[in-house]
Amino acid sequence: MEISLAGKTALVTGASKGIGKAIAQSYAAAGANVMLSSRKQDQLEAAAAEMTDGEGDVDVIAANAGDEGAGERVVAATIERFGGLDVLVNNAATNPYYGPTLGVDEGRYDKTFQVNLKGPLFFAQAAWEQAFKDCPGVILNIASVGGLRAEGALGVYNLTKAALIHLTRQLAHELGPTRVVGIAPGLVKTDFAKVLIDNFGESLAARLPLQRVGEPDDIANLALFLASDAASWITGETYVIDGGAGVAGGGVASE
Repeated sequence: MEISLAGKTALVTGASKGIGKAIAQSYAAAGANVMLSSRKQDQLEAAAAEMTDGEGDVDVIAANAGDEGAGERVVAATIERFGGLDVLVNNAATNPYYGPTLGVDEGRYDKTFQVNLKGPLFFAQAAWEQAFKDCPGVILNIASVGGLRAEGALGVYNLTKAALIHLTRQLAHELGPTRVVGIAPGLVKTDFAKVLIDNFGESLAARLPLQRVGEPDDIANLALFLASDAASWITGETYVIDGGAGVAGGGVASE
């Protein structure tokens, strides 16, 4: 099935590398205009330079997704640049703490929730107020299989992803006919997951039915489908994509 996003505009947070970059690239290749956003301007510009072969236009805006007012500012800039907004991808995430849940300090706890949960909520709020209230769109939240399972040292991070999965359901209930959907990746080869890949990647891959950990393009392919009209009767659901870890007895659960 060939999927086209021609004539649509997408905003992708955390888009300078990894899963966000792959999603942005797939959208541009499918004909969408894409605004890339993340914290660092130079990394955004480097990512955008690799997307010149797509049919869609690409631009960038630097912002920390968890900062107050970031959603309103970035959504407004996207609409000003491209004339509208059809798809919001909440991909930006952070994980400053690795260890027992009860061992976290307040600063790192607050930072994790600020980026991973506050960011998606207020970007969604801005997209709704500035675009989707009058012209229904798609909100795609990138969660994690960690939001569905308990596991060792990623408890605080996984709390945010569990909440994001419920936020996906809640917003789908409130915002229809705007569609709100989620993706819960397993372990994917990204800089964000480098420590996990280095320590668990090989052993996890050996236990998976599909015999490999994920690639960013695996997630991007699903994100492209969910953003398209081919998924027009899907909302409120979060889709696990983990190479079969769930049926193989679990494993490291963070992208």
